[in-house]
Amino acid sequence: MTTARWWHEVGDGRLQCDVCPRECRLRDGQRGFCFVRAREGDELVLSTYGRSSGFCVDPIEKKPLNHFHPGTSVLSFGTAGCNLGCRFCQNWDMSKARELDRLMDQASPALIADSAVELGCRSVAFTYNDPVIFAEYAIDTALACHERGVASVAVTAGYVNPETRADLFAVMDAANVDLKGFTDAFYERVTGARLRPVLDTLAYLATTDCWFEITTLLIPGHNDSDDELRAMGRWVMAELGPDVPHHVTAFHPDWRMRDVPPTPAATLLRAREILRGEGLHHVYMGNVSHRHGEITYCSSCGLELIARDRYAILRYALTENGHCPDCGETLPGVYDRAPGHFGPRRIPVRLSR
Repeated sequence: MTTARWWHEVGDGRLQCDVCPRECRLRDGQRGFCFVRAREGDELVLSTYGRSSGFCVDPIEKKPLNHFHPGTSVLSFGTAGCNLGCRFCQNWDMSKARELDRLMDQASPALIADSAVELGCRSVAFTYNDPVIFAEYAIDTALACHERGVASVAVTAGYVNPETRADLFAVMDAANVDLKGFTDAFYERVTGARLRPVLDTLAYLATTDCWFEITTLLIPGHNDSDDELRAMGRWVMAELGPDVPHHVTAFHPDWRMRDVPPTPAATLLRAREILRGEGLHHVYMGNVSHRHGEITYCSSCGLELIARDRYAILRYALTENGHCPDCGETLPGVYDRAPGHFGPRRIPVRLSR
């Protein structure tokens, strides 16, 4: 447990948490919507600092990040709680947790950084639940990682206030942001949040050195209409440009949306074509196997630059400085001279000295 960073007194005996747009106002003993930021006496605390729901070594493409050190491994972990209320949450056992005893692994930022080096991981990812709500822990861990030459990755819904946003992403090397839909009605009905703050986060990231990609989980009948996808593509083109990779992924029934059918592969193919038709250069398909949905093409000449098969790198044609070998076009992203070869493994680990 540690004192929280972003809060202030509001003058009526309550303290306001300033981490996210919910701006929960708490009396002594109360917890915020996320459950893990709480008031104790005259201060707010983060109750999950240094405590994790578990660690795994994953392929970086699983975050998903296709243009950030392809083929390398990432040490992934989360804590508990969430500041969104997504009815379709696929990590609900962690993000909806209301029992902090679920957090079995204790790890300091230094231990996480040292473990990433020992495990051969190129980066550490704050994922499974949103790092926005454990930002103090994520920031300290990212700083410790940077001291050891390990990159830091945030997997987030982007529902965060400006001051916390600036502090968090200042120490992140990469991020994947869930753009869960493109209407206020969807956000309010299905996530209990609002669209605008997420768009503000994406626009902010476009002004930073943090590499970022977007993911949209397509839920049949809820956020997969042609009109909504076209509107999303037009906004991304106008505000972020054509080179931000966009992952459209398949929903499977979970949490409180078990009555909705899985997303057909045809829906992802249609979404990919719509987004590409609006001008996006790099649109990927996730949670299904489709050759064209996994390949990175040169946006200028169409050459296959990186071919994948479910997280395994099959072809890597980039030059040393990240250019297409045929036409010289730069592929936006962060690349090594050669790709990693971690492949599709998922390795649970326990950290210890």
